[in-house]
This record gives sequence, structure tokens and C-alpha cells, in this order.
Amino acid sequence: MNQSLPTRPFFLLLFLFSQFLAEGQQSIRQYIDEWVKDPELKHAGISISVKKLGQAGNLAEYQPDLSLIPASTLKVLTTASGLAILGKNYRFSTEIQYDGSIDASGQLNGNLYLKGYGDPTLGSDQMTGIPDLDEVMELFRLSLQQKGIRRINGNVYGDGTYYPSAVSGASWPWYDLGNYYAAGIYGLNLHENYYYLDFQQVGELGKTPPIRGIRPFVPGLSFVNEIRTAVSGRGDEAYIYGAPYTFERFVRGTIGRGSGTITIKGAIPDPPLFAAQYFIEKLKAIGIQVSGTAAALHQHKPDADLGYRQKIYTYSSPPLLQIVERANQKSINLYCEGILRQIGMKTSKEGSTLAGIEALQQYWEQRSLDFSGIFLEDGSGLSPRNAVSSRFLTDLLELIAGDAQLYEDFKNTLPVVGKNGTLSYMLRNTSAQGRIFAKSGSMERVRCYTGYALDREDQLLVFTILVNNYTCTSTAMRQKIEKFLLFLVESKK
Repeated sequence: MNQSLPTRPFFLLLFLFSQFLAEGQQSIRQYIDEWVKDPELKHAGISISVKKLGQAGNLAEYQPDLSLIPASTLKVLTTASGLAILGKNYRFSTEIQYDGSIDASGQLNGNLYLKGYGDPTLGSDQMTGIPDLDEVMELFRLSLQQKGIRRINGNVYGDGTYYPSAVSGASWPWYDLGNYYAAGIYGLNLHENYYYLDFQQVGELGKTPPIRGIRPFVPGLSFVNEIRTAVSGRGDEAYIYGAPYTFERFVRGTIGRGSGTITIKGAIPDPPLFAAQYFIEKLKAIGIQVSGTAAALHQHKPDADLGYRQKIYTYSSPPLLQIVERANQKSINLYCEGILRQIGMKTSKEGSTLAGIEALQQYWEQRSLDFSGIFLEDGSGLSPRNAVSSRFLTDLLELIAGDAQLYEDFKNTLPVVGKNGTLSYMLRNTSAQGRIFAKSGSMERVRCYTGYALDREDQLLVFTILVNNYTCTSTAMRQKIEKFLLFLVESKK
């Protein structure tokens, strides 16, 4: 009996190696046929499409025309369209304007305007290499001083009229709207339209952890704190409820017990108003007085109806390629909604979600992309009413790969498995690391991936896998898809 013990690891390794060889001999089509038979996918909607670049037809597929919720994989459509239609060097702008006149003593007898043109990055503390909130305000303040303005006898307006006042997706869930990821896109955005809400943890279960503060301070914003303390490790289950332009917020969910600080992020209710309020405080701090108040403009009107204004200063965003990179790497909804609306502005002078969708659809249909069975509600994938097929996304990525001016720039914005972005921890130290460039998408009961993969022969595969309504956990579903992606890069044909 003792003599047989050393042989067990050998036979186990032999068995696993034989299993690996058997799987290696499977075609991708055979692998998919087995993969979809998983009992935990019995009730799921599944759509899979895999192509080899330069080869006609799908290499393998499963219900490729089934329309399913794509979640954030929809971002590839928006970001690629932005690079193609607006151009990678496009920059958003923000202007400091005034009406009235400036007298010899430096008094502005009129109003000051922070006029936004849709820049989603203005004052961001997350994008590297650009001025943050206070640094942007310093640039704005310096522009007034250089103009000789010492006092404003009027109001300071945050002008968000460049885009329509409907800032959120029409079908975005109510429970998302108060949170940072559903902040909405305004004509004037600031600090990515979110604030930090700090809670002091407590040690007793069931008690309410008090709110310590809000950063940056948003005047008029109030909270009904319904948070309860739960077991440690549940600090990410607190959510903020509230709609755009309303200043009462309900905070619900749980925060883990402890003695430190837990921070969540919420959507600023009215970014144009917040921008005017924040700027006034910065002006007062250096002695520039404002006789009026902070106010916001939301209703879109022709410039002729807004009164004559003169420009003092223009601030420019980073180039679009840099914005797209962060949008794809970190799955930033705000950036994608801004890109979509700007596409609408360029093509039809209307910065609405619908105008943007119509414009990008027209662009890709002219390049033979089939939109039948495709339902688009936004540019970020936040709406559960979006629906696309795996064939649609794979065909899109194939078209992009065939565009020499677009492909390399776009591909380099995608997260790389095991390397960076939202896929940085996926399949590390496997043959897939560094060989898959893809966008993921997830929401409750939705897991999706679309992108490019290099197989064992360094042939470029284009793939999409969409899964809705699985019965396992989200983590288990991700692991199933990881096995699928690993098979792609280890496949020979």
C-alpha cells in the first residue's frame, strides 16, 4: 500500500495532461457546444460570435443574432464612433464669458458665465495630466484678473445649455441616478459630476454610521441617512437615491463595522449651479466680490436669445483619444455619454442622446454594419433596455480592424487581460495574459466581453460573448467566461 502512494501524483498529472490534450484538439465550435450545456446556464440567454480576421463568416458561433443586454460592452460602439466621427485630436472646450461692460476701475457691470461645451473631464481628480477642480478654478480666476476685473456687479452663471436639460438616460433605473456612475451629462460638467460622501464607521451592528462630510461641499445638498452597520467587509453596499436637479438624497444599504472612514460617491444634482457656486467662493477668497448670486442655465436656446457676450478665456480638454482610453480602461459612463452627445452636435447640431445614436448608426450602416435587431438607449450601456447581438459587436470590431487609421488607436484603449484597466486581474500568469484586448460589461445577471484575442499561431480572433440571466453567482460566471477566453488563445484553429 505504501509503495502505491508515490504513483498517485504521477497518474493524476497524466490524467490532467490527457484532458488538456483532448481540449487542445477541440475546435472552438466544439468547445462552445459543450460550454453552453453548463447546468447553470440552462435558463440563460447566450450569444457568442468568434471570427478570424480576414476569414469570411464566423469561425464559431452560438445564437449570434440573439439580442441581449450588453452592459458596458456597448462602450466599444460609442468610443470607436467618437474616434471615427469626431477624430482622435478633438478637444472639448469651456469658456469664461461676460455680458455688460468693464469700467476703468475694474468693475464688471453685468454677468459672468462659465459656458460649457460638454467637456466631461473638466476638473477631474481621476484623469492624470490635467488640472483638477481647484487648479481649473485658479485658471479661471487668473483670466479675470488678467482682464482687470475686481468686482462683478451681477450674477455668476453656470451655463449648461449646450446640451438639452434631460441629462440622464430616459430608461436608466431610478436606483442608479443618485450614484456617481449615473451622474448624467450636462453642457457644463465639473469634477466628473460627483462628490465624495464620508461615513464614520461604528462598531455595533445595526447602528447608523454618521456622515462625516462631503467633498467638495455642495450647497443645499441634504441627506436622509438610512445606512446600517453590518458585518465587516460589506462596505460597498451603500447607495444614494435621488434625481437630477433635486437636492434631497436618501442613503440606504450597509457599511461594515469598524473604526475608520468609509467613502462612497454620489452624483452632484446640478453641476452647472455647483460650478457657479464654487467659482464665487474662489473669487471671494482673493477679494473679487460678487454682488449677485450663483445661478444655472439649463434650457437650450439659440445664442441670439441669450444676449451678447464677450469671451475672456477658453479652456481645452485633453484630446479625445486620451478621453476614450480612460472611458474604456475604467468604464466611465460619463465620458461615453459626452462622446455620444458630441457626435450628435457635430452631425446635426443637436446634443441629445437620440441625435448621437442616429448619427453613429448612419455612419456604420454606410460601412455595411447591420443594425437589425439592435436597440440603443444610451452610449454607456447603463440602460437595461439596450440590446445587441454578439454578431453585431463582432462585426463592428472586424470593421474597426479593417480601418488602418482607426484600429491601432482604438485597440490600444482597450483593457488588456492580466495587464491593465478593468481586466488587470483577469487570467494573470496564464497564456492569455497580454493576448486579449477587450471590453467587459456587467450588471445584475449580465456578464459580457467583446474584443480581440491572439491564438497560439498569433492569428487575430475577434470575439463577443454575451450572457444574461445565469443562475450562478457573478464571480462564478466570470470564471466560466475566463475558461472560454483561455481556450481561445490556446486554440490552433
